[in-house]
Amino acid sequence: MTDANAVKSKLSSDRKIAVRRVFFLEVSTNRIQAMNPDGSDRKVIVTDCQLPDGIAIDVGAGHIYWTNMGSGIAVNDGSIERADIDGRARKVVVPRGATFTPKQIQLDQKGGKLYWSDREGMRVMRCNLDGSEIETLIEAGRGDEDRCDPTRWCIGVTIDTERRQIYWTQKGPDNAGLGRIFRADIDIRDGESPANRSDIEVLFDGLPEPIHLEFDLANRVLYWTDRGDPPRGNTVNRAPVDTKTEPEILITHLMEGIGIALDVPGDQMFITDLAGSIYAADLDGRNKRNLLWSKGNFTGIAYAEI
Repeated sequence: MTDANAVKSKLSSDRKIAVRRVFFLEVSTNRIQAMNPDGSDRKVIVTDCQLPDGIAIDVGAGHIYWTNMGSGIAVNDGSIERADIDGRARKVVVPRGATFTPKQIQLDQKGGKLYWSDREGMRVMRCNLDGSEIETLIEAGRGDEDRCDPTRWCIGVTIDTERRQIYWTQKGPDNAGLGRIFRADIDIRDGESPANRSDIEVLFDGLPEPIHLEFDLANRVLYWTDRGDPPRGNTVNRAPVDTKTEPEILITHLMEGIGIALDVPGDQMFITDLAGSIYAADLDGRNKRNLLWSKGNFTGIAYAEI
C-alpha cells in the first residue's frame, strides 16, 4: 500500500458516522431514555432522577444535562445533573436548593453556559457548564405570596445566541388564558436588576398555557408547546420573532403537551406529552406520526447527532 493510500485508509477509519438519537425524560419512572428518530432501539440510559423536566445535549463534550424538579412544589430542592451520553460519569452540576423547581434547560456551547427556567423560583437562571457562577437573569416574583401566583412561574426557555437574547414562558393558571412569552437581552443593563429590567418585551399574551420553547435560529422562528384547553391549547405553535404576527397552530390534539425539539436541517420536530406519547412531524406540522404511544409520562426531549 502506498503512503497516500495508507493515509486515505486511516482517514476513512477515523471518520465517524453521526448517529441520530432522540433523548427524552420519563417523569413517571424518573428515567432518561434514548431512541432512534423512528422510535426504534429504545434504551434506558439514566435512572433514579427526581422528577426530571428539561434536557440538553452537549455533543462536543459528550454530555447530557437535565433538570430535576425535586420532591414537591413547596420544597426548594431542585437540581441539575450531568452524565456522559451513555449515562456514565453522572455528577451533580447545580446542587439541590440552588434552584427551586428547574424546568426547561438550554445549552449555549459556544458561550459555555446553561440556561434554565425555575418555576416556583419565578426566575430565569444560568451558570457555567461546570455549575459555577450561578446567576439570576429574570426575577418575576419573590417569596411565598408571589409563589402562589402561577402567572409568575417561568417554565420554558430558549436563547438567541447571535443577538444575545433570551425567551421564556410564564404559563399562568390552568386553562386561564393568561400565558405569556417574553423576550429580553441576556445582559442586564447597568443600574438594573433581575427584578427591575426595562428591556423585557411581551411577545405573546392571552395564551392558554405555553410550556417549552425552541428557537429556529436560521429562520428566526419560535416554536412552543401549549397545555391549555383546545382549540388553542394542547398544540404546537410557531411564530417569527422579528415581525408581529399571530401564532400559527401546527399540531393539535396533544394530551398535555410538554417537550419539543427541532431538527431544522432535517425539517422535523419531536414532541412529548404527559399522556406518554412522543410524536414526530415536519416543521410545518405535516406528516405527524406516533413514535411512542401511552408509555408513561414524558416531559423534556432533545435531538442530537452524536
